[in-house]
Amino acid sequence: MLGPVILAASRSDKMRRFVSAAPGTKQVVARFIAGEGVDQVVPIVADAADKGLEVTLDVVGEDITTVEQSHAARDAYLELIERLKDLGLGTRAEMSVKLSMFGQALEGGHELALANVRPVVEAAAAIGTTVTLDAEDHTTLDSMFAIHDELRKDFPQTGCVIQSYLFRTEDDARRLAANGSRVRIVKGAYKEPAEVAYQDKAEIDKAYVRIMRILMEGDGYPMIGSHDPRLISIAQELARRAGRKLDEYEFQMLYGIRSDEHLRLAAEGHRMRVYTAYGTDWYGYFMRRLAEKPANLLFFGRSILTKG
Repeated sequence: MLGPVILAASRSDKMRRFVSAAPGTKQVVARFIAGEGVDQVVPIVADAADKGLEVTLDVVGEDITTVEQSHAARDAYLELIERLKDLGLGTRAEMSVKLSMFGQALEGGHELALANVRPVVEAAAAIGTTVTLDAEDHTTLDSMFAIHDELRKDFPQTGCVIQSYLFRTEDDARRLAANGSRVRIVKGAYKEPAEVAYQDKAEIDKAYVRIMRILMEGDGYPMIGSHDPRLISIAQELARRAGRKLDEYEFQMLYGIRSDEHLRLAAEGHRMRVYTAYGTDWYGYFMRRLAEKPANLLFFGRSILTKG
């Protein structure tokens, strides 16, 4: 399987340099990354709002090695929130953050990440929106969930992400559903060992369905992060059985993937949120998108062979 190989490459500096220098990289990256700065992404939020869509914005960049970089990441989100406020787009966009970008892996990283993310959550709440804490590899999750619990004391709309390929996730889902959390479920996009995660796609999908049922039948707000038509159909049926109204859950899909489906679901009255990443440190995010779907890798392979 190519997926694990690509995920391993996402941590390789040598591969980072090769991919960044390849002639067709810029063309393919533009498919998944909305731009490098806030000036490029704000018009995309406005356009999405005009189409009846919502967005969640991710300032990409995970390999933080200094406290100063973690502060810069915090400030990038604060700048984004200020721009959304100025344009009156706060209620159409939320933020997604990776705590590694806020210094979680540094010495004293749990406290540092909490200190960095709290002002972002406060600023988001002030303009009528919220923040979702993205899930990363399994070694970071206890810290992420603890920070999520702490933030929800003052900002109960703070969301978090769970990954169906991890064995632990059904228990996490039960706890989160019982306490009324906003929860995005995804399959998972990190290279995880067989001791902690399903390796077979069919098993991951079965777990995804079980977890969706837990979330739909719970007291929280499920956010279905998938492009899979079968899982989307199952989500709709589970929501119907649970008696959920269309505004009591939502679908989320990535920017640049199945854009026609974004519009179709919104036209049917569903809340449809587009996960929109931007920034200059795009490599890790980009490689995980390639690992998720072979067609993405084929598209990239063709492009890097193009001259100029």
